[in-house]
Amino acid sequence: MMFGLQIEKVLVLDGVDASCKQILQSHGMTVDERAKLSRDELQASLPFYDAVVVRSATKVRREVLSPGTTGRLKLISRAGTGVDNIDVDAATTSGILVMKSLSVVWPLNLFAD
Repeated sequence: MMFGLQIEKVLVLDGVDASCKQILQSHGMTVDERAKLSRDELQASLPFYDAVVVRSATKVRREVLSPGTTGRLKLISRAGTGVDNIDVDAATTSGILVMKSLSVVWPLNLFAD
């Protein structure tokens, strides 16, 4: 459990390194990988995941994060520098934590004591 968040199902997009999936699975999480989703596909998918991991190709904008449409989504993680492809204000309004990592081992941060 991270920051009091129960993360069980994660969507990994944009060709994030395979070690990310392995680390998450080693901690009992279900991980679905997709190369790329359209905005409509992303919006339709997010409510079914606790977390989503993106690189720069996926734009997680306000339209996708409308309050009441995000379902169980609790965390958006940006694998890389910056979060300019994520609408942090919209995520925060919807109660979603946004974090970034410069390393493919970012999931280890989820499990640090």
